[in-house]
Amino acid sequence: MAGDNEMLVGKFILLGLSLHPQAKVPFFSLLLIFYIVTLLGNGLIVLLIMADHQLHTPMYFFLSNLSFLDICYSTSSIPQILAYSFVEKPTVSYKTCFTQGYISLYLGMTECLLLAVMAYDRFVAICNPLHYPLIINRKVCIQLAAVSWASALLLTLVPALMKPKRFCRHIINHFVCELQALLKLVCSDIHNNEIATWVSGQLVLVGPFLFILVTYLRVGLAVLRIRSTQGRSKAFSTCGSHLAVVSIFYGTAMFMYLRPQSKSTADQDKMISVFYGALTPMLNPLIYSLRNKDVKGALRRTILKAMCAQN
Repeated sequence: MAGDNEMLVGKFILLGLSLHPQAKVPFFSLLLIFYIVTLLGNGLIVLLIMADHQLHTPMYFFLSNLSFLDICYSTSSIPQILAYSFVEKPTVSYKTCFTQGYISLYLGMTECLLLAVMAYDRFVAICNPLHYPLIINRKVCIQLAAVSWASALLLTLVPALMKPKRFCRHIINHFVCELQALLKLVCSDIHNNEIATWVSGQLVLVGPFLFILVTYLRVGLAVLRIRSTQGRSKAFSTCGSHLAVVSIFYGTAMFMYLRPQSKSTADQDKMISVFYGALTPMLNPLIYSLRNKDVKGALRRTILKAMCAQN
């Protein structure tokens, strides 16, 4: 009877930095800076793309989707981490914990698929420029974005419907309710969960990543055939920004979810989770805006319009 009561856990305790109290203040401060920069940077990109008609193109439509997604993705976990940073033993209910975990999983999957769609957009723009307006029109942009969001939702529902209910332990050695950390607490058979996780990983990580690699291989060959130095430089700049984002996000996500769990450690998992959950959404707008003349030009035009309106 005591064993059953121990397994039917109603709440979880998040361990966080309880074992490293001296790191709480610097960790909180750094994470707060990351979150503020993420909100400001991605929010600014969304507003600029909405306000400036010169940015009403397919590439910036997908970029605004990515920026909005990054705001949601970081917000799904970082505020909770900040709120619990100085709580001795923060507890989270079973329902809240799994809800937060699956929301983060859904948003992460959506970003994987959206990055693949953005690679396809650049492929068509560079390899088939004459037919680009016909192939990637406004209707197609909306459909591709909608498919990314909807497909990720369907792929998230499969493991969500199979979520375990019996746990041997209730202490999560993590900052948030990360699903990989939760599965380590299960005392029942999780073979089906592991299969579902593996299949989902192949569909949203390996598949899109290979698609992006093949796409950019063809893009690279097409760019090398461009005779104009200016055109070649612009193509490399645009694709380079996207490849940088892909490398950071896919690299950490694949290392986290596709490696054998027996080779992972709790502290390592926690740091990697913070890296792709907090640092990547912050870097995305910096990578795109600092290397992109269109975004910087839109920012200047928006500031000038605001100044003229005040006068």
